Amino acid sequence: MKDTLARNINRYRKEKGLTQEELAQILGLTFQAVSKWENAQTMPEISLLPSLSTALDVNIDKLLGYVSQDKLITIYEEEYKTPDYYWGMEPNTACYEVIRLMPPAKHLKLLDIGCGEGKDSVFFARNGYDVTSIDISDAGIEKTKKLADKVGVPVKAFKADVLDFRLQSNYDILFSSGVLHYLKPDYRNDIFSNYKKFTNTNGLHVFNVFVNKPFIAPPPEKEPNAFKWHSGELLAHYHDWLIKDSSEVIFDCNSSGIPHKHAMTKMIAQKKLAY
Repeated sequence: MKDTLARNINRYRKEKGLTQEELAQILGLTFQAVSKWENAQTMPEISLLPSLSTALDVNIDKLLGYVSQDKLITIYEEEYKTPDYYWGMEPNTACYEVIRLMPPAKHLKLLDIGCGEGKDSVFFARNGYDVTSIDISDAGIEKTKKLADKVGVPVKAFKADVLDFRLQSNYDILFSSGVLHYLKPDYRNDIFSNYKKFTNTNGLHVFNVFVNKPFIAPPPEKEPNAFKWHSGELLAHYHDWLIKDSSEVIFDCNSSGIPHKHAMTKMIAQKKLAY
């Protein structure tokens, strides 16, 4: 993604007839920052992408190199295009744990990884968090933006694939529900190392992931881009963090219209200063 973004910033800047200095001035940055982007030395902060796309007169998806695809990346794309909210409007119960453990008594940046239709992102924004949201679904991102506008809260939402998305700036809270099974096994160490690196001290990671159990039948959705996780695997990535919660639950689900069960690992981990 970094090389693609570097090429696109350079290309669209020149198409707009802007110098690096002029683009930097529009964004309130130094021209060295723009130069580093175009040389793939660094990437813009997530919060800058809307302003950058406006300055270059190109949408964020195109800037990041995403193009229309013939096949669906997520099975939920069509579901998200309906007026109804596929997952309902009630926030995930883990959202309340975030508020309990890290209330927004000060400015806190929160990233919702795989925001779906945006119900949790908007819930966090309503409660005072500075929220950025990503999802691979065009319809999901559009719905997230509309819900935020309807409620009257700011949410920075844009399309990104969890496999190639990497943080370049720090957050206080990373939140993700029902998404991590899309991470290919070979990518996991790199992705979680990046997430941990760009989390502020005392920050939280609040994640869950579906885990395979031999006594639970595979889900009926048959997602082509889902990968197996096993009990304890998520926790192993956080051996050097304070584990606030690590539980495993089995629950009934009817999301596809076919009753079935899931096993899920839930984890809340906190980053602490090392000696």
